[in-house]
Amino acid sequence: MLLDVLASQRATLELKCAGLGAELALRAVEPSTLSLLGLVRHLADVERRWFRQVLAGHDAPPRFSSAADPDGDFDGAVPDPGVIAAAWDAWRDEVAFAGAFTAAAPHLDVEGRDAWRGTVSLRWVLLHMIEEYAQHNGHADLLRERIDGARGK
Repeated sequence: MLLDVLASQRATLELKCAGLGAELALRAVEPSTLSLLGLVRHLADVERRWFRQVLAGHDAPPRFSSAADPDGDFDGAVPDPGVIAAAWDAWRDEVAFAGAFTAAAPHLDVEGRDAWRGTVSLRWVLLHMIEEYAQHNGHADLLRERIDGARGK
């Protein structure tokens, strides 16, 4: 059930962005840097952090943000076709890694160590990812409506 709900949340993000090109980089209301493209980049980094870094223990720095540029996921979301393609490729790569990791896990009690939260289980990470996507899909609803009036996608 957790995997199905998370898959639905991921699909919702894709649906909110469907049919858009450079418009993905349109910002919310000033001074916010929030954009659909920024959300894709942010969620790629979130997937990477929890599944690659915390659970799998890989040395995998974020793709779009850093200690020196903590908002790089949003600030670097510009209307360039290469930037847009790279964001989607990164997000799909991280989702695929998360899916493979989860499928290979013997149970949901597999644990990883997070510097901020301590020991977390795969179960906790899946629940947290559902929460993360649900929050940002709410943002995506408002951003998409502002771009072209689309509602309920």
